[in-house]
Amino acid sequence: MTDGPRHRGSVASAGSGDGAAAAAKPAGQSVALKKEIGLVSACGIIVGNIIGSGIFVSPKGVMENASSVGLALIVWIITGVITAIGALCYAELGVTIPKSGGDYSYVKDIFGGLAGFLRLWIAVLVIYPTNQAVIALTFSNYVLQPLFPTCFPPENGLRLLAAICLLLLTWVNCASVRWATRVQDVFTAGKLLALILIIIMGIVQICKGDYYWLEPANAFEPFQDYDVGLIALAFLQGSFAYGGWNFLNYVTEELVDPYVNLPRAIFISIPLVTFVYVFANIAYVTAMSPQELLASNAVAVTFGEKLLGVMSWIMPISVALSTFGGVNGSLFTSSRLFFAGAREGHLPSLLAMIHVKRCTPIPALLFTCISTLLMLCTSDMYTLINYVGFINYLFYGVTVAGQIVLRIKQPDMHRPIKISLVWPVIYLLFWAFLLIFSLYSEPVVCGIGLAIMLTGVPVYFLGVYWDNKPQCFNTFVDKMTYLGQKFCVVVYPAEDVKNEECCEGMEMKTETAPLSEADETETSKSADC
Repeated sequence: MTDGPRHRGSVASAGSGDGAAAAAKPAGQSVALKKEIGLVSACGIIVGNIIGSGIFVSPKGVMENASSVGLALIVWIITGVITAIGALCYAELGVTIPKSGGDYSYVKDIFGGLAGFLRLWIAVLVIYPTNQAVIALTFSNYVLQPLFPTCFPPENGLRLLAAICLLLLTWVNCASVRWATRVQDVFTAGKLLALILIIIMGIVQICKGDYYWLEPANAFEPFQDYDVGLIALAFLQGSFAYGGWNFLNYVTEELVDPYVNLPRAIFISIPLVTFVYVFANIAYVTAMSPQELLASNAVAVTFGEKLLGVMSWIMPISVALSTFGGVNGSLFTSSRLFFAGAREGHLPSLLAMIHVKRCTPIPALLFTCISTLLMLCTSDMYTLINYVGFINYLFYGVTVAGQIVLRIKQPDMHRPIKISLVWPVIYLLFWAFLLIFSLYSEPVVCGIGLAIMLTGVPVYFLGVYWDNKPQCFNTFVDKMTYLGQKFCVVVYPAEDVKNEECCEGMEMKTETAPLSEADETETSKSADC
């Protein structure tokens, strides 16, 4: 008997991607992703993914290139506003194309399979594994640093603790969506409390009269000559600091009432992050001069040492908690991106399956974890981030441009939210300015990033576009998929409108596709979610 992957009912084409599964919708089935992300958890995902370690460790990138305190604060405000405009555009796309996968799903639906695959390819190959590895290493560095006060922690110790962090959070995400969102909520609250403490201390400093660098005459006094190129680089650094604002769109199908909660979470989270970023930077300059801030490798720690005294340990602990929550949020959202890609036929079909009881995409989570662990074994991940950061930002603009294209192609399409086209145009003008400057200032880095992305073109035509693959290859893939299903206890999810509230422990009969012609009449039972 030839083993093959088990399906929930008759399998539709892998590229259909409509609804919650790549399977047809047989009656009475309800194994699907759970809608467990409410408004608070949605805000936690956005805020938790934007606010990583950067605002605690090195907010000096903007300051260094802006050349003065006043201009640096203006850059933080403007980039926050531009981020909010981009998030508005994504809010319309998110409720118009209510599918998990975020910009990958939007680009694929609007511009076609190749464009969507290239977005997915660069994310799978470099962006998410490297970002998660860096955040996990930052976490381990701040946990181990107190144990090595006179030297740097050993490299192998850092990587081992980072790996333990990744494995623990992968287990949490595999076990329960609710557990993962609770972890995100708690650690997002923790990092916000730490930043609120910094802001309050800054207010106290101002009340004491320590606001020399906030007086207009001093705030715009340059510590180096103003340069248009450096100011553009400051805006680029500020835009990267807001990275993660689009992550909620990756989990649209797991949102409770996405038509209401997706835009509402965006409207709450982006202004909140902008407020925190601006006032945290104001607080920093009440205790440190621009020169001291630029000389510090961990600004929040230096700030705490100056003002907290014996309680200065709060800051490194806050950074560790912030990065731990950042790893969790990135694992949660990136696994949904890979899940969406597999459902569309752009990744192995095993990654599009979910656990029959827990309703979590375990194969996608394991794939995310393993790729990140592999990145921990290389010393070139920081270089890779520099190469593909440009490509990541490129696709933000492509996605927003897709919103305009969709308006032209399908003007009568139902849009629960419909914003003025002035907003995507403003965003694209700012985006084009930064993109052109990036190409001008670092043509080699941008060129290598483009080359890495274009390696996905032959992969797409061989792996996705080519339908008539040899039978032996298809048989091998089916066997590997079937073994993966048995190992992870997963099946293709099925959309069932009547049973969207799945995973309540109720057992139901479910069909499976025949494993071979010899047993077409076989059916199997599995526990519902």
